[in-house]
Amino acid sequence: MAINEKHNRRFFLKSSLLGASGALLSKHIFSAGQSMDIEKKVITRTLGKTGIELPVISMGVMRSDNPNLVKAALKGGIKHFDTAHGYMRGNNEEMLGNVFKDVPRDSFIISTKIPAGERGAGNYTKEQFLEKLDISLTRLQMDHVDILYLHGVTSREEMFNEACLEAMKAAKKDGRTKFIGLSTHRSEPEVIRAAIETGIIDVVVTAINFKQDHYPELKAAIAEGAEKGIGFIGMKNLAGGFLDEEKQKPVNAKAAIKWVLQDPNITTCIPGFTAFDELEKDLEMLTDITLTGEEINSLELASSEIGLYCQGCKKCLPACKKSLPVPDIMRAYMYAYGYGHMEKAYSTLTEYDVPVNPCADCTACTVQCSKNFPVVERISKITRLRNVPQDFIT
Repeated sequence: MAINEKHNRRFFLKSSLLGASGALLSKHIFSAGQSMDIEKKVITRTLGKTGIELPVISMGVMRSDNPNLVKAALKGGIKHFDTAHGYMRGNNEEMLGNVFKDVPRDSFIISTKIPAGERGAGNYTKEQFLEKLDISLTRLQMDHVDILYLHGVTSREEMFNEACLEAMKAAKKDGRTKFIGLSTHRSEPEVIRAAIETGIIDVVVTAINFKQDHYPELKAAIAEGAEKGIGFIGMKNLAGGFLDEEKQKPVNAKAAIKWVLQDPNITTCIPGFTAFDELEKDLEMLTDITLTGEEINSLELASSEIGLYCQGCKKCLPACKKSLPVPDIMRAYMYAYGYGHMEKAYSTLTEYDVPVNPCADCTACTVQCSKNFPVVERISKITRLRNVPQDFIT
């Protein structure tokens, strides 16, 4: 990144942070759709046209296999729990089903996600999509979820997958879900605007964090969607969790989440905490999302680091002689070295059928990463996972 580019990026980050924190000096001043529970002092916001009131912190359950942690989150004031059909090969949904089977159904919000289909193997039919949903409902021991997502949409074309849209509309009509939406971690502005075009999307879960160069465009697309009644939930807020693979430079988690929540159009964030001390820190944000000067400085410094988070800009794709899915390989690298989630890293590599060290026979790499990632080195390291038997990882 050029010096001027770095300066402009840091100036934008700092000015946006200062403006946002100044607007929230008083915790008793809230935007439209945002309120505070006087008794518990929990900050809540309305999830678009769904009318659902959610605390600003929810739980992304993807990496958690501890039912006691989920119970503690519920007891602590978290209301919304986000899972997916493929998380932990279905065990994530089963764990949640066992936790919530004796809990009043109207006291929590559950969302799950179904992918459009296996990469390179065609898309599911409407019937196959609904079969996946029925399996998820069985695991969850529920007759419906509150939100059903089309999982991992990366383009306008994927958003307009007719079979999946019809399946979600059918599930909403027959009561297997109350609301429908999508999740996206790449080309987010394009996907969000396509979601608006469909006219049927209630909720969008989007990657959003302080490391995204395209954040201004993303923020604008979110505002357009919110104007149409779409509710927005933030994910990938920690931009990898660490700035280095040695895990010596952690991202300030509270600062990163608070930064996302300065946009009132983001109803809630779904951090994937896996330990009780992480939960404790997240619970603190239920009542206070004001950024401190120290937190602002930590994000400003972190924004200038190369880091582990690939924003999926796709500028590298035309340059790769082997047409490798470089952004997805970098995402697998982030899962492994940032979040320590080897199973998700492994499944991402297998989903795209990435072999071990695919760059080995290239004499020179023609890929130039816009974030200055050492692409060849990272591909070589992360693809070693393909040599590990899957049962060793899961």
